[in-house]
Amino acid sequence: MRVMQTAGWARDRLWQLLLLNVTLQVFDGVATWQGVGIWGEGNPIMLHAMSQMGTGAALFMFKLKSCLLLLFLWACASRVPFVHDSFVVLATTYTLLSFIPWTARLVSLLA
Repeated sequence: MRVMQTAGWARDRLWQLLLLNVTLQVFDGVATWQGVGIWGEGNPIMLHAMSQMGTGAALFMFKLKSCLLLLFLWACASRVPFVHDSFVVLATTYTLLSFIPWTARLVSLLA
């Protein structure tokens, strides 16, 4: 019984981490869409894609790819032991390098 509860908790936690990471991807896409006209784009790969495909199409393709890779990683969780840790690292990275900087920039527009 205890093992089943632990497995259920781990599955729920992994689902929460997947949702957090997808949410961070969506936030990054929306914030980039809103902010690229004001501050530009700092990622040279994204900047090149935007110049070739257009801002909206490039953002959509990059964020779709990221979300699909997150879903693939989540689907592999029963066979790959590091999925939980990978989700934590990805969420931390996106929080530090996207969510906090974009939030600070967008809030500065209100002041």
